[in-house]
Amino acid sequence: MNPDNLDILAFGAHADDVEIGMGGTIAKFASIGKQVGICDLTRAELSSNGTIEIRIEESLKAAGILGVSVRETLNLPDRGLFYNQEYIKKIAEMIRKYRPALVFAPYMEDRHPDHGHCARLVEEAVFSAGIKKYETGGNFAPHKVKSLHFYMINGFHKPDFLIDISSFMHKKIEGLESYQSQFTRSPGSFETPLVNGYIETVEARESLFGKQAGVQYAEGFKVKNPLLVNMDIFGGEI
Repeated sequence: MNPDNLDILAFGAHADDVEIGMGGTIAKFASIGKQVGICDLTRAELSSNGTIEIRIEESLKAAGILGVSVRETLNLPDRGLFYNQEYIKKIAEMIRKYRPALVFAPYMEDRHPDHGHCARLVEEAVFSAGIKKYETGGNFAPHKVKSLHFYMINGFHKPDFLIDISSFMHKKIEGLESYQSQFTRSPGSFETPLVNGYIETVEARESLFGKQAGVQYAEGFKVKNPLLVNMDIFGGEI
């Protein structure tokens, strides 16, 4: 499926970033018919475990589990996501191509520098994609995204808002388990934080976020601009 307009387009530096940060949210919105896309900036060619080919297979399997409509890879250099106009243009072209209402990117504060670099590139591209005279090299019309939100990968930060994923945590875990090369220790695995109970750590974080909201599991997000919520204190739409 290759929809012209996405409801959500989530960017990650590497395949599995988006699943770690917001796999439950993706599964939740996909289950009600929303069109969700993922764009991985790199092929994760410098990953300590796995290969490019294996990561592609795993990412497509995870996308199918979560109900993702489209997944693309920009083939930007792993560990080379520095500020670059050509990279910004490629990301902006993805935004113009799929015309998402909402864009998600990793939160800037993360132990892996690529995640912060990804966030800054996406933020630049979101702005540039809406400028009429900004040229990307493609034939897509300018597009203004309604809002940009940031999901957490390795961090545990105070969220600006939470999304209840209690009914979809199993989907998130199943999606993460698709990445056997990254999260499962094997005789030939290189020792990284990912093969040492990482999925269990993510589940624990979502449980703690859930407790803050009075639900079983939730995913936390950061924003730069205030959110406008049309809901009264009694829970009715106004």
